Amino acid sequence: MYSESDLQDAVAAGALPAASAQALRDHVARLRTSSVDEEHFRLLTGFNDIFVAIASVILLVAVAGLGNEIRLGITTPHQPSFVSGLFVAAAAWGLAEYFTRRLRMALPSILLLLAFVGGVAFAVALAVGPLIPNAQSEGASLVASIAGLSAAIAAWCHWRRFMVPITVAAGAAGMVAVIAGLVLWIIPFSQTLPFVLLLVAGLAIFALAMRWDMTDRTRTTRRADVAFWLHLTAAPMIAHSLFQLLGITHGLVDAGQAVLVILLYLAFGLVALAIDRRALLVSSLAYVLYALYSLFQKVGAVELSAALTALVIGGTLLLLSAFWHRARALIVGGLPPALATRLPYLDRATA
Repeated sequence: MYSESDLQDAVAAGALPAASAQALRDHVARLRTSSVDEEHFRLLTGFNDIFVAIASVILLVAVAGLGNEIRLGITTPHQPSFVSGLFVAAAAWGLAEYFTRRLRMALPSILLLLAFVGGVAFAVALAVGPLIPNAQSEGASLVASIAGLSAAIAAWCHWRRFMVPITVAAGAAGMVAVIAGLVLWIIPFSQTLPFVLLLVAGLAIFALAMRWDMTDRTRTTRRADVAFWLHLTAAPMIAHSLFQLLGITHGLVDAGQAVLVILLYLAFGLVALAIDRRALLVSSLAYVLYALYSLFQKVGAVELSAALTALVIGGTLLLLSAFWHRARALIVGGLPPALATRLPYLDRATA
């Protein structure tokens, strides 16, 4: 089983002519015309991915435990040792040299990237925490900002070496932590500011994802995979912050709030159809289920509210999935040409 990354590497190494690689892509695209709007991303190349991923997690946990036994001067007895994070990061990088760079294994590459970036951020947070006043309260935002910066730098280094698609999303999340941490350190004790910052960050990452998407309208290169992970990062930030600011999570919603949630979900659906990405729909699904459940209870269907909610939402999503391409053609066809011509092709097999 060969992935798009394997084809690109073969062309770069001179093992396969670029024309032959494109001919293979076109042939596969013609065979998959019925699934033209599916979001393809590689997670497994075989069961060996799962085997290696499990073994890697066990090894990284063991390494973290060994590192935690090494106590240096700045580590207090009641907190984990920052050395454990360094050990995890070093082990993850070493494993990536073989399983990512040589074998191109998808799932282990994702786990090792997260372990490396998380290990670096964890180590930095524990190392700088004792040096910052009130690190457990007012200074926590500054610690998070410094850790986020270290995570972003680690992600950049990892990208330069291995180019795992999820790395860009990890780096973007790190930069969000940097900016949000600094703002919250300067302006603490705000109830709504964290969610406003989360919404702005989500929209910024969404814009970055669209920039990657627009450079690969046929979704045949690594850029489409990078955009996928960026959309997957941005969607929960946008959905959670919006519904939190609307007060949806504060008990049962009233009829007005429920209708507003449903209208927002419809708007998310239109955006998802236009850009051919489903992340927004999945990320906000829990909120629309909760809102519709509350709405059914308001109208008196107390005993059947859960069943009716599942029936309506489940049926709607299945219908949308079945007619995704037709619905998308209607939406994209109604957009201004200047915008429609920058979105993914409706028929990538003939693009």
